[in-house]
Amino acid sequence: MSESNVDLIRKVREAVLAEASKVIVGQTEAIDGLLVALFARGHALLEGVPGTAKTLMVRTVACSLGLPFGRIQFTPDLMPSDVVGTNIWNPSDRTFRLVKGPIFTELLLADEINRAPAKTQAALLEAMQERQVSIDGQRHPLPDLFSVFATQNPIEQEGTYPLPEAQLDRFLLKIRVDYPTVDEEDDILARAGAGLASGDPEAMGVRAVVGREDLHAARAAGETIVVDEGIRRYVRDLVRATRTTPMVLLGAGPRAGIHLLAAARWSAGLAGRAFVTPEDIHRALAPVVCHRMILAPEVELDGLAAREVVERVAATVEVPR
Repeated sequence: MSESNVDLIRKVREAVLAEASKVIVGQTEAIDGLLVALFARGHALLEGVPGTAKTLMVRTVACSLGLPFGRIQFTPDLMPSDVVGTNIWNPSDRTFRLVKGPIFTELLLADEINRAPAKTQAALLEAMQERQVSIDGQRHPLPDLFSVFATQNPIEQEGTYPLPEAQLDRFLLKIRVDYPTVDEEDDILARAGAGLASGDPEAMGVRAVVGREDLHAARAAGETIVVDEGIRRYVRDLVRATRTTPMVLLGAGPRAGIHLLAAARWSAGLAGRAFVTPEDIHRALAPVVCHRMILAPEVELDGLAAREVVERVAATVEVPR
């Protein structure tokens, strides 16, 4: 991989972060995760308590990329047809006309996805896996750059539903959006006090700084990042270790290994490196694997979080040199 390839990926990241900083304070790791998902042709699930700018972050990144953007506000009464669309009978010419749903876009914000029941959440499954939707038996392709950026509040919040395991497995990453640091919160309040806070990225001066050609070129460059045999074996051993530990009732499946390799590859690219290191794998491990595991009941009773379990499992796997 040439130096110019690495520079292209790094420059895309820097341009998006510069635009996002006009609206979002901090959250660099979360924004990196969104870029990793987009470049790796995957999807990202952002989880955090209300008020941590999850929705605004997705809107801001979409605005900086200049791609068609759609939003679905998930609610308990949302129907699958509200997501994918439906065929409407036209009595004047006695034909059906397809009315496309908001899923026909390139960047889709599925806002508060865990506020809709499983039947509606399942409407996204085909789109996320195959980049197409089926309406009345007819398949309709989605754009090549199609990605779902979903947000959800923690499951213990009132009025939420757990996402089905099959749905969770389609997300490349589950990104944890934490509270800001003290300094970051001071900055947020200072902006608000100066009248600089807004829920509209365009009103805050965010502009498209990355073209479609840049995105396709960056994707092609990322696919040439070197992953040696030792790294692939490390990924295999990590994923398999989640299936054999007594701390986990249901471990990560083969798709987790594929996603872990992809996420690590793009993490390396965003860092400006042309090869994947064990540190890249470890950095991507929790966001890729945690949401795919079901912990053993006794582990949950002990109060261990999925991230802590993943760290303990990773400690049992030999790191390649």
